[in-house]
Order: sequence, then C-alpha cells, then structure tokens
Amino acid sequence: MTIGTVRAYPFGQLDRLALDPTYAYLREHEPVTRVQMPFGEESWLVTRHADARMVMSDPRFRRSEVLDRDPPRVAEHTTDGGIIAMDPPDHTRLRRLVTKAFTVRRVEELRPRTELIANDLVDAMTKAESPADLVDEFAVPLPVTVICELLGVPYTDRDRFRGWSDALLSTSSLTPQQVMESTGQFLNYMAALVERRRAEPTEDLLGALVRTYDEGDHLADEELIGLAVALLVAGHETTASQLPNFVYTLQTHPDLLDLLKTRPQLIPGAVEELMRWVPVFAAAAFPRYATEDVELSGG
Repeated sequence: MTIGTVRAYPFGQLDRLALDPTYAYLREHEPVTRVQMPFGEESWLVTRHADARMVMSDPRFRRSEVLDRDPPRVAEHTTDGGIIAMDPPDHTRLRRLVTKAFTVRRVEELRPRTELIANDLVDAMTKAESPADLVDEFAVPLPVTVICELLGVPYTDRDRFRGWSDALLSTSSLTPQQVMESTGQFLNYMAALVERRRAEPTEDLLGALVRTYDEGDHLADEELIGLAVALLVAGHETTASQLPNFVYTLQTHPDLLDLLKTRPQLIPGAVEELMRWVPVFAAAAFPRYATEDVELSGG
C-alpha cells in the first residue's frame, strides 16, 4: 500500500459492534490515510486519538465549509446544517443558550425523575409476558420521555418525531426526496410549537429559548427552530441506540456482567468505559475542512 492509495470507506461489512481490523492497522502504520466514501469528495481519515482530538478542536479545521462543498458521506442525501455545521463564534453563541439547562446541578435535579421513569419501564417489562423487547419497551421510551419533558414536546407525538428523526439519520433506506419531506415536516412541527410558546409561555427549555429569542439575544427564527430539532433528535437517538448496545456488550462478556452483578459499585465506572468502548457511529461522520496546511502525526 502506497501513501497515494485511496481506500474505499467504510472498509467492509459491519459485524455487529466489532470495528474493522483495518482501523488498527492504519492507526499503527498509516494514521492519516486518504479515503473515498460512497458519496462526496475524497477525504483524509485520522485514526489516532491525538489527531482526532486536534481535528475536532483546532480552529484551523472548520465545519461550516460543508455548506459550500460536496462533503464525504455514506448516504446520498446531506443532512449538514444548523448548529452541527457552525463554527465559533456562531456555534459558541447557540451552545451557550442551552448549556444553562445542562449544568451539573440541573442534570442532578433530573436524576430522581429519570430513575422513576426507568424503574416504571422495568417494572412494566417484568410484569408483562416474556420475552420483552428491550429497545421498544425501555431503550427508546426512557430518553424520549426525559427529553420531551425537558424540552417541552408532547410525549404523545413521539411516534411522529421518532419517524422524522430516523429519516434525518437514515444512511440508505430513504431517497433524498423522502428525507427532504420528513425534514420539512419536522421543522414545521417545531415551528408550530415555537408559536404556541409565544402565545402561552412555559418554563420548559423550549419556552426559555423562545424568551431568549424574543428578548433579542440574536437568535434568528430559523436558528431557534433548527436548534430545537437538533436538541430533540440528539436528546434521545444516541441514548436509545447505546443502551441496547451496552446490554449486548455485557451479554457477550458474561464475566464482566457477573462482576457488575456482584459488585454494583463498579457500575458508574463501567458506564464510562462502555461509552468510550462502544462505537456511536458505524462510520466516520461530520467532516472538518482544514483552512490551511496542518501537520498531523501521520505527516
């Protein structure tokens, strides 16, 4: 393999949660390698932690460039936009608006209610006829309920916005036209909730964002609606996916599962390690563009 070779990416068929061994080879021998994803322009893939951290945090790498380029991606349609396509200071401004709702103190205040929801879901699963569906009966309703209550979105609409979220995150099952239609419906739905908050102010997060907008904190209407959609999607999709992934990981490592059963005090540390070890995405996403020549560990 020469440095000039462009590899097809993703590297091969997915095998559950196992990473392709090519990652390990590249991390050791070719940490910065040229790849071609199914759609979009060629790109560089970094496989070492230090390089990835630099690309994610160094201001010389920018996200907003995706709006004017043909970004590398696994699906034909592009979903880049809103806060995920912003760079500082715009990204910082929007991020600051919501960090007040996710302080350590605020998250701790959410803990009792979250535990109650989780316990009720587990009780319902154990009382029902077996087998239970971990995804539909626990992994999805837990984060959906929590984010709905925090943001102020009716839980009764969960099936609607879950379908829209699936469309936004789809990599192959929908056409670009279908994704566009679902996105439009999602934005219209959130715009209606925003208008309702203006007519009937509330103390939830969406109500607070509307007040921030109306008080002139430079939050454009489309930014407000896009931010609300991003919070709703990000607030449940990752957790809904990772909870069953964590259970699967422990089921396939029974020695570790038995250890946690006998020593439950280890669970907080195990959760942190599972978050690190279990991949969130099946492939790289959210590309950055270098605005000048930058040297990484691979040259």
